[in-house]
Amino acid sequence: MRRLLLLLLILVAIAAGLVVLGGQGIGPVVITREDEQKILLLLGSPRDQPTQPGVSLRIPLLEDVRTFDRRWLHLSSEPKEIQTQDRERIVVDNYVIWRIEDPLLFYKSFPTGVAEAEAQIDREVRANVREVIGQRTLPQVLRDARVEIMDEITGKSDEELERVGIRINDVRINRTELPSGTVENVYARMRAERNRLARKNRAEGEQEARTIRVSAEREARVIVAEARSDAEAQRGVGEAEALRIYADSYSADPEFYTFLRSLEAYEKTLGKDTTMVLSPNSEFFRVFERGARSGAATE
Repeated sequence: MRRLLLLLLILVAIAAGLVVLGGQGIGPVVITREDEQKILLLLGSPRDQPTQPGVSLRIPLLEDVRTFDRRWLHLSSEPKEIQTQDRERIVVDNYVIWRIEDPLLFYKSFPTGVAEAEAQIDREVRANVREVIGQRTLPQVLRDARVEIMDEITGKSDEELERVGIRINDVRINRTELPSGTVENVYARMRAERNRLARKNRAEGEQEARTIRVSAEREARVIVAEARSDAEAQRGVGEAEALRIYADSYSADPEFYTFLRSLEAYEKTLGKDTTMVLSPNSEFFRVFERGARSGAATE
């Protein structure tokens, strides 16, 4: 019984030792964590499949282990000067989110390790950034098509680096700015463009104002002409009515009507301090003569 327990203890100790050695990359046991990818090299030649998370076995001394990160990695690039489609020079820097998708293909493509892979990623992404931005204007790069540009760069880079076992998840532009020597020239062109637009808008506004004034004046003339026409019509109606009233009055009592009209004529003609030289037999004093004869007859 004691021998059996001792044997079990020895086996447990050996297993524990193998696990510890496997975690350090030593011994026949290979421990692969969730965030790792490992390949086994038999005399320098990799196996067909990488190890899965957990415990794997290898042949000590004959098989070597290469460990690669399974997580998404970050790579920043140095700022670079690029010319846009409208011949504006801008300084652009970007970063890349990437990971090792196929560790076997990655190892075959980059036997010296991650530094060589990062150099390749930077070259490919830099070339795509230059190509895509070179096909866009400055306003598109800065504002109008920024997301579309980054998506296109990501797609191109992922397609090109897939053949070496790398997956590109995202390429993002950190900043986009003008070189110091061209800032004033760009501002000068912007000012000239704004002045051109201002002159254009002022000319269009003046033309619109002239059109409105001409239309208003034409409408005013029409309104005044219609008002005058209405006034003449109303005046004609009024005069006709007045003539009718005069005619009715004259028909009712011609003598009284003549007397009343004469008084109105006197009132309009004879004012204060008015001097008139007329013949005594003038028709103008006919009413007075009639009044004098009527008074003598009464006496």
